[in-house]
Amino acid sequence: MIGLAGASAQGDAPARKRRSASRPWLSFLLRRLAGFAAVLATLVVVTFGMVQLIPGDPAQALAGVNATDQQVGLLRSELGLDRPLAARFGSYVTGLLHGDLGTSFQTREPVADVIAARMPFTAELALLAIVVVLAVAVPLGMAVAVATRGGRRRRLDAAFTFCTGLVGATPEYVLGTLLVLVFAIKLGALPAAGAGSVPALVLPVVAVALPTTCVLARIVRREAAVVFGQDYMRVARGRRLPALTLYTRHALPNLLTGTLTMGGLMLAGLLGGTVIVESVFAWPGMGTRVVEAILNRDYPVIQGTVLVLGILATLLNTLVDVLLGLLDPRTLTGRSPS
Repeated sequence: MIGLAGASAQGDAPARKRRSASRPWLSFLLRRLAGFAAVLATLVVVTFGMVQLIPGDPAQALAGVNATDQQVGLLRSELGLDRPLAARFGSYVTGLLHGDLGTSFQTREPVADVIAARMPFTAELALLAIVVVLAVAVPLGMAVAVATRGGRRRRLDAAFTFCTGLVGATPEYVLGTLLVLVFAIKLGALPAAGAGSVPALVLPVVAVALPTTCVLARIVRREAAVVFGQDYMRVARGRRLPALTLYTRHALPNLLTGTLTMGGLMLAGLLGGTVIVESVFAWPGMGTRVVEAILNRDYPVIQGTVLVLGILATLLNTLVDVLLGLLDPRTLTGRSPS
């Protein structure tokens, strides 16, 4: 009987695997929903806790240096800052569950309205930067990999590695400042700040996109070098296929899997770089508003902005995972393709 039960259990295992494999998208969706819930819970705790670490008293900053202790105390009570920490956290979570991000200490506007007014400018900058990164990094990395295949053109390879490493390691705000000095102040070719025109977009987009483009191009070049050494690529070259067919039909789909895996994390981090660069170019997005909120200790605006940006970064990573699943369904199982 024990032998029959063991055989039955062994027979059921392949059946369970087949049923799981037949529904990869359902399994992927369930994992993503669980992961999103965990990330959301972490963001709620982090966004509430981090503002408590900002030095200074929001009520004192809002009342001004000439305010009396009684005035500051009344303002603290009005803002709810005199309540216990646990009670404030409970109110914060309850508000989020009802779709309420809170009210700005400084302007008394709903935080949702502040984000709705500023986020389109940040989204415009970030989306354009993502398009530039993908449009430049992938062709550039592939072109260098093709040109240096088999150890050829070592000087080109060394120059590419040095330049992309240098620019990729440069912080966005430093790069933005240099771009303003050269193209806005020295050459006068582009505006240094503001929004509402195409020329005003150029410098901020370049400052945000260039470091990520360089790093992603290095990843594409490395992945392409690995793909070019595979046996199927040698067979394709032996058949003397046209270069365009060889590299776009046979090489590109195979190198995109590893590239998108790393690129998804980098593109999500690009949102943070966008917020930082906005302050350099006086771009009227969330970046300048967050800086003002930090200086004025406007807790609800800081919390709401970080929470929304975190959710957007998570959704962007999920979109990348969907693209990976479409390119290679084996990634839907949560295991690396063998």
